[in-house]
Amino acid sequence: MAHHIADGVVLNNGVKMPWLGLGVYKAQEGSEVERAVEVALQTGYRSVDTAAFYQNEAGVGNAIKRSGIPRENLFVTTKVWNTDQGYETTLTAFETSRKKLGLDYLDLYLIHWPVKGLFKETWRALEKLYRDGWVRAIGVSNFHIHHLEELLRDSEVTPMVNQVEFHPLLTQQELRHFCRMQSIQFEAWSPLMRGNVVNQPVLMELAEKYQKTPAQLVLRWDLQHEVVTIPKSVTPSRIVENADIFDFEISTEDMEKLDGLNRNQRFGQNPDHFKF
Repeated sequence: MAHHIADGVVLNNGVKMPWLGLGVYKAQEGSEVERAVEVALQTGYRSVDTAAFYQNEAGVGNAIKRSGIPRENLFVTTKVWNTDQGYETTLTAFETSRKKLGLDYLDLYLIHWPVKGLFKETWRALEKLYRDGWVRAIGVSNFHIHHLEELLRDSEVTPMVNQVEFHPLLTQQELRHFCRMQSIQFEAWSPLMRGNVVNQPVLMELAEKYQKTPAQLVLRWDLQHEVVTIPKSVTPSRIVENADIFDFEISTEDMEKLDGLNRNQRFGQNPDHFKF
């Protein structure tokens, strides 16, 4: 159980990953993303999640460099985009991302989406990067069970992480169970339902009970489900607020109430029908 912002989970290869990270999807390259990362690092976050597709890796790298925090205390994730998938192209894409971030190595590299006919070759490239020491952990994003099964059939390395859309309206129970059985750490993107947390009466009611915001309640719910969470924000006060989730615990009964909100509702694309 996470009791402090510095707490993390040990992945299946022994690498420690923070339970809480900053997501920077749609944070604009330049001062916007740099400010967000700076505030997060000052607040105590040690994990930042970006992607080639977000086009803000250089800004993330600048903020990290300026922070003065020792590299080994940080956990930096980026992802290979769909148009770069395949063996050689992934190796090239990784090098581009690493240089933009200005880092000697990355902590986690993910396949962004399961591009049909390509993701297994992409995974072979990730395995090579992992074996060669360019990245401390490798994983996938937006993979359903059948994608994972297909990947595991021929892979030499089991993914350490599967980062997917996860929140009270989309609890992904079967996928979570499958990942647990395979020792793949579950990670939530869009944990705050793209701002829709305030539209849920049960959430509002429980937030009041715990004297927390609906966002804080959902992020705590993630942690109690042993799900790594990376709420995205560029608002300094929100970034600080999202980290204030380590001083309370949701009761079993209220966890069940939140689980009961599930409607299998997505705010992002379905990994079986994504159009990018």
